[in-house]
Amino acid sequence: LTKQDNSKEVEKRTDKKNVVSNINQIPDSILEDKELTTWINQLPSNYNFEIRKSVHRIRLAKAKRVALQLPEGLTMFACALSDIFEKFCNVEVIIMGDVTYGACCIDDDTAFALDADFMIHYAHSCLIPVSQCKLNVLYVFVDIKFDTLHFVDTIKHNVSSNAKVLFVGTIQFVNTLRSVLSSSSSSPSLHNYFKVVSIPQSHPLSPGEILGCTSPQFSKDDSPYDTIIYVGDGRFHLESILIHNPHMRAFRYDPYAKSFTKESYDHDLLLSNRLSSVKLAKTASHFGLILGTLGKQGSRNILLNLIQKLQAASKTYTIILLSEIFPQKLDLLSKHIDAFIQIACPRLSIDWGHAFSRPLLTSYEAEVVLGNTSWKPIYPMDFYSNTGGSWSVRYDTPEASSHIPKKKSPAARAEAKKQLKARIAALRAKKLLEKQQQQQVS
Repeated sequence: LTKQDNSKEVEKRTDKKNVVSNINQIPDSILEDKELTTWINQLPSNYNFEIRKSVHRIRLAKAKRVALQLPEGLTMFACALSDIFEKFCNVEVIIMGDVTYGACCIDDDTAFALDADFMIHYAHSCLIPVSQCKLNVLYVFVDIKFDTLHFVDTIKHNVSSNAKVLFVGTIQFVNTLRSVLSSSSSSPSLHNYFKVVSIPQSHPLSPGEILGCTSPQFSKDDSPYDTIIYVGDGRFHLESILIHNPHMRAFRYDPYAKSFTKESYDHDLLLSNRLSSVKLAKTASHFGLILGTLGKQGSRNILLNLIQKLQAASKTYTIILLSEIFPQKLDLLSKHIDAFIQIACPRLSIDWGHAFSRPLLTSYEAEVVLGNTSWKPIYPMDFYSNTGGSWSVRYDTPEASSHIPKKKSPAARAEAKKQLKARIAALRAKKLLEKQQQQQVS
């Protein structure tokens, strides 16, 4: 670079840094707003809904209509959140009430169709990058504080300090979990209790975070760990890491009930049930290829890969779009379809596959059926992992890359973004014109 070019490059990086700083730095007018504080205090003090950050981001985006998407466990707070944003951001708020199982269910398509120009997705991590969404999206993890003194005392009372422990949990609890294990923590700590301890990470998830379909895996022979301690209510996420690490013992601490339980999983039953469906599907000639349409559950990448592999195996198929997959729905199609492959949630097949009259395969099982991979003695839980198998969302095969555009240069991405904004503006203008014409007719 010449001196002039170098100067421009530094200036460009500085501008970018300033933009990021402006986005994340909440102004004093919001931080010190006493009325806003009064409203925030109506919400549970141990739930961090990041209200001030949300108000700042909504105002910064100059949004007019905001969509809120929450899981059922937090829907009770939807109206309170709506009131706050309507009052302090002068926006119209839409509460999206459809079922939301996880971050894969983010429904920016519906929000965009309803003319929302900003969306807040609560209680899940940034599994779907905001760059892939049709409008401004803010992820709010809803960090939940729990009784760390009780947690630490419970662990020390029930688990030997000689245990070699992995700590994991759902996204709401991982911040508190990390603080408990931190050497600088002023709260009750487990930092010096265990000789071997870790908070594992399965990228792109946060450290300690696990999903029902994605969790870290450790070899029985090489791993220094022998114990899993999971923080969270319910078993859905925990079962993922149990399936992926059958040689480890596991415990679950429920922060709500303040209970500590030993957990297990029937691996033999899992492998028996799924292998039975795989064997039955090997006799199928016509497949139903289900692409999940609940939010962004369905992966186009996996769909294209499976289409190519079905064609290579001389199998016929029918593509089916479904937001939710039920036995009664698939029974209506079973007369003409020998087996189904669902590209939505792997756990649907694992947990409920036995309830369907035809084999309901995951993308991994489909690859086994088609001869593209071998059956594994440990069932893979790597659906969203960056290092997942060829059946996973982020796996980039040569076949898939021939259908998916190559990574663009920064200039090309900026131009594509500009064109997308222009198309969105044109669509909004068209909608507005149609609405005005309808009003004139009426």
